[in-house]
Amino acid sequence: MAGKRPNGYPVPVSDLASEILDPVLRKRAGISVGLVQSWEEIAGPRLAQNTRPEKIQWPRRMHEDDPFEPAVLVIACEGAAALHLQHETGEIISRVNAFLGFNAIGRIRIMQKPLSSKTGAPKPRPRPLTASEKAKLSGTVEKIEDVGLRASLERLGATIVGTKK
Repeated sequence: MAGKRPNGYPVPVSDLASEILDPVLRKRAGISVGLVQSWEEIAGPRLAQNTRPEKIQWPRRMHEDDPFEPAVLVIACEGAAALHLQHETGEIISRVNAFLGFNAIGRIRIMQKPLSSKTGAPKPRPRPLTASEKAKLSGTVEKIEDVGLRASLERLGATIVGTKK
């Protein structure tokens, strides 16, 4: 049965998507889903939020006997991230090669373009607390001596209670 493991447990959707997308990405962009998914660990969180690996351009080989030449990793980035990326190309090349397990990448080409922003649905705002909820929350934190800590815990509690349905 599709979507089930031999032990009967369902297969995560990410595994199914990887099985479908990996061959397509390899053929079209010469890149694997694993590299795209692991980009934050490879490039670091500061660079990963403004960059994305686009494709790996492998040099053409005329004959099988031609020597191996490393590929070019094309990375899309936004604005000022290009300068940061340029300064860290050596480190990124070594990290990508370590991820791939061999010296696959010889250089990086930076392509500046806008990346899709990660703006999702806005975070829900907590609802106002009822009088009984406020009284219960105040009674819970009333024995805390530090005024600042008590106020912080009260705000935290109000947020937690206000987001519950």
